[in-house]
Amino acid sequence: METTVALITLLVLLFLNVPIFISLIASVLLYFGIGGQLPLMIAVQRVIGGIESIPLLAVPFFVMMGVVMNYTGITRRMIKFSEVLTGHLPGGLAQVNVLLSTLLGGVSGSNIADAAMQSKVLVPEMVRQGQDKGFAAAVTAASSLITPIIPPGIGLIIYGFTANVSIGKMFMAGIVPGAMTCGLMMFMVHIIAKKRGYLPSRERMARPKEVFAATKEAFFALMLPLVIIGGIRFGVFTPTEAGAIAVVAAFILGLLVYKEMKVQDVKSVMVETITTTASVMLIIGAASAFAWFLTWERIPQQVAEVVLSVVDNKYVFLLLVNVLLLIVGMFIEGNAAMLVLVPLLMPILTALEIDPVHFGLIFIFNMAIGTLTPPMGTVMFTVCSVTGVKIKDFMRAVWPFYLLLVVCLLFITYVPAISLFLPNLIIK
Repeated sequence: METTVALITLLVLLFLNVPIFISLIASVLLYFGIGGQLPLMIAVQRVIGGIESIPLLAVPFFVMMGVVMNYTGITRRMIKFSEVLTGHLPGGLAQVNVLLSTLLGGVSGSNIADAAMQSKVLVPEMVRQGQDKGFAAAVTAASSLITPIIPPGIGLIIYGFTANVSIGKMFMAGIVPGAMTCGLMMFMVHIIAKKRGYLPSRERMARPKEVFAATKEAFFALMLPLVIIGGIRFGVFTPTEAGAIAVVAAFILGLLVYKEMKVQDVKSVMVETITTTASVMLIIGAASAFAWFLTWERIPQQVAEVVLSVVDNKYVFLLLVNVLLLIVGMFIEGNAAMLVLVPLLMPILTALEIDPVHFGLIFIFNMAIGTLTPPMGTVMFTVCSVTGVKIKDFMRAVWPFYLLLVVCLLFITYVPAISLFLPNLIIK
């Protein structure tokens, strides 16, 4: 009975838009309070134990790296580099927008931060160049969904911790899907831009000399993701240590190389990092306690038995899971959904012989798509708030990109090699 009450409470609170960690804690406290069979101290221990993890130390480091990026001039250099490469294509800055999201995914790791930044920087300029404001907002929001699957996305780290799989493999697994999504989205922008007559932002393709100059200026920023991936691959450092090294490298870039970061900015960086990390860790701790009592009640095993009695084909199961996750992503924040649902689904993945690294990309991509849709689409609300675009205008403009993202999801789901090629090739 207490399990049913706790689960119903969680769902009701989530639908009432109560903060995720409060909803989880409330359901946990109800479970322990109603049952009375287990001491409340276990819930406290599980909340604390949930965040006492070496892999999770990578989270504040990569959060800080994304914050430092805003003070170092990395963003401006990435924009210039992207425009040199793609500004001559139909759509101009819309193409720059997509490529920039992919490049920044290797630096910021946060799709909301990416969407907010590009909404402020690129959308006004896209509108000045004659592009529809709704289209500009839609491109910004849709392309920001590439960020979570490009290393070092925070979701990749949290999934690796939750599913007990190599974070290094998760980082590698996101590269090809991210590049594929970027290419297909640029193709979609090309088609829409040609149809609407959106002109390039450059009159001609950049000459080799211009490309070299832009690459040289952005060189150190472009090297950050390669340093992270290369160091993990060759065993120079762990993913957690990679985060610390990336932060040091970002500070060096800002203070000594680009000289655009001031010493007084360090305080702002620390405050932003602490507040962002605290919100993530609160959710992880609460979800850890929630997952513990589900495991104690053998809910994952029962769910696995029920599902496997109905579906014994992994391809049908993946289709059903995609539908479920797309719906869940509309209502629940992605990392919270991951911490709750992944422990439930792991026994089924094992029974159906589905690679957990492959499933991780499926899960994260589904949750990313959910951020584009009402009623709780965080990226949608962020972009519309910053740009001033109405929700109805945004939804009208974003649907071609939404369909494209679903196509990408199906590719990732049913062609495992897209996700597993690099991890199997590079990490043995």
